[in-house]
Amino acid sequence: MRAWPAAGLSDILRGATPVVLAPHPDDEVLGCGALIAAAGYHDLRPRIIFTTNGAGSHPHSREFAAPRLAEIRRHEAICAAAILGVDLNDVHFLDLSDTLAPHEGAEFDDAIARLVDVIASIGPVVLLAPWSADPHCDHLATHRMATRLASISGARHISYPVWGWTLSKDHEIDHMPVSGWRFAVAPFQQQRAAALAAHRSQVSDLITDDPDGFRLDTATLAVMWSDHESYLANP
Repeated sequence: MRAWPAAGLSDILRGATPVVLAPHPDDEVLGCGALIAAAGYHDLRPRIIFTTNGAGSHPHSREFAAPRLAEIRRHEAICAAAILGVDLNDVHFLDLSDTLAPHEGAEFDDAIARLVDVIASIGPVVLLAPWSADPHCDHLATHRMATRLASISGARHISYPVWGWTLSKDHEIDHMPVSGWRFAVAPFQQQRAAALAAHRSQVSDLITDDPDGFRLDTATLAVMWSDHESYLANP
């Protein structure tokens, strides 16, 4: 994926409005922060939809119990979106339970109905959602939501890796062809970094009473980020 052909915004979006489906607040920045910033810069009015509330990152914290953490992560998401040039009215939250995003069934169908409502009045849309090989249950659920939504709406569906970058070199991926594009980060590197920093609960020591809680460390970020973002074409 690091060696794919470089492509510009128009090559990837093809004139459609980008709608980013993010499993948790911060995935939108980790996966496609530069593309979102570029779309905002060019007045393409990108949308971001967060499928879960992100409240599962620090399950043993008493000071930041799930309801409070969910509100903090919502606020962080709004701040990060603003940094990337996304209007508050174009940020949406499904508020599904972190680590429990549905893969099928009634709750899944309800989420799809809500997603259809969000994109109904937008016009031509390209959906950007996590890669199906991302090793996280909420990422796979969000990928499946995008797949269903694309089938219903006729929108194009592109995938972005987040935790997929951490797969071991001998991990076999045999369920789909892998092809796509690289998008240069450089013009929007500072915006992307500032947007990630806005997710303080995930990248700083804001929460100190859950030593086993999630924190995105420098080593992991170095694996995930490069001078390009990668986007996969879905068959």
